[in-house]
Amino acid sequence: MSPKNVIFKKTCKDKSVGVFMGKRDFVDRVDSVDPVGQSDSWIHPEPEESENISEPEPSSVTDLLSPLPPIDGVVLIDPEALAGRKVFVTLSCIFRYGRDDMDVIGIAFRRELYLSTRQVYPPLQDREKGVHTKVQAKLLRKLGNNAYPFFFEFPDNLPCSVALQPGPHDAGKQCAVEFEIKAFSAESQDAKVRKRSTVKLMIRKVQYAPDMQGAPPSVETTKDFVMSDKPLHVKVTLDKELYYHGETIHAHVNITNNSNKNIKNVVVSVDQVATVVLYSNDSYIKCVDIEDSGDSVSAGATLQKVYKLLPLLANNRERRGIALDGKLKHEDTNLASSSIVKDGVLKEVLGIMVSYKVMVKLIIGGMMGSSEVGLEVPFTLMHPKPEAVRWRMSWCSRSSSAPT
Repeated sequence: MSPKNVIFKKTCKDKSVGVFMGKRDFVDRVDSVDPVGQSDSWIHPEPEESENISEPEPSSVTDLLSPLPPIDGVVLIDPEALAGRKVFVTLSCIFRYGRDDMDVIGIAFRRELYLSTRQVYPPLQDREKGVHTKVQAKLLRKLGNNAYPFFFEFPDNLPCSVALQPGPHDAGKQCAVEFEIKAFSAESQDAKVRKRSTVKLMIRKVQYAPDMQGAPPSVETTKDFVMSDKPLHVKVTLDKELYYHGETIHAHVNITNNSNKNIKNVVVSVDQVATVVLYSNDSYIKCVDIEDSGDSVSAGATLQKVYKLLPLLANNRERRGIALDGKLKHEDTNLASSSIVKDGVLKEVLGIMVSYKVMVKLIIGGMMGSSEVGLEVPFTLMHPKPEAVRWRMSWCSRSSSAPT
């Protein structure tokens, strides 16, 4: 028995305008943005903003891979409450600088990376002559003559939803890239908008792991020391280039210590690098998992060992500045996925760039104090495509039920 699909609904305070959408996660497949005309079964309801108003037919894998990129929904209006005002819907991509939107002198701490506006009511074309998605068609039949559809398309160069985690005692809005659908009523598009006549629904733009993986990354270095005839050689190799969230990382460390120095400790960690490229190019390097092994390698000895690391948000919830995937209200999230930059897109417009690396640090003893030898191995951390997850679950189910 499949779970019921969810329609997300939100209405403004004066009840003049309401927004209905079948999906709030929009998948950027690098070469196209996932269509959102069909509601997918893995979306969970948001309290007080969703209801099982209809049960659209589940989308197929072919639908998921469709190149069409429209964002669609339906606006329900109350003509009496509108009192002759028009209704508009906007799609915006906003970069927040990490403070409240306006400070005491009225300076905005947000920047709109993209803004598109559509007039929904009065409609600019006959509702019955338009092309509607399955969700829209069901909603229009259910909601009646006061419901009107809307469409948007994601531009190709917009960033994915990502935020920097605030500290436990931080006040105000967090530094983030956010997407928002807003419906409002006003005399004109440029007229002053009343908050009571405005409704906002947050959405997310996410990326899934690509189908093709690169070669397992490997880095090695040779270190010469004064008063030592032979060098120290270190090689670090990961078992693969792409990891999924919640997957253990295996770092293969090979140390050949032909020097006369003693290695007192081997520290292996996963570092997250979040670079705010929009306005300052500041980088926040945060260790999201670490193994302080205590392993030592004496002069003339070798060490071959596999270190296991598991970067999780659960172990970093109180740490300020950790980059997270954008989240919707009342929903949990995870560490931010690695940023994939499309060809021809300027990094400066992507807001916050995220990358990961395994850091191996050797603590070298000496007469004048300790020194360090470090290696960095980059890797990619992302979510698998939903259809790949469903295929694996189906395959495992068939395998477990097969006769032995």
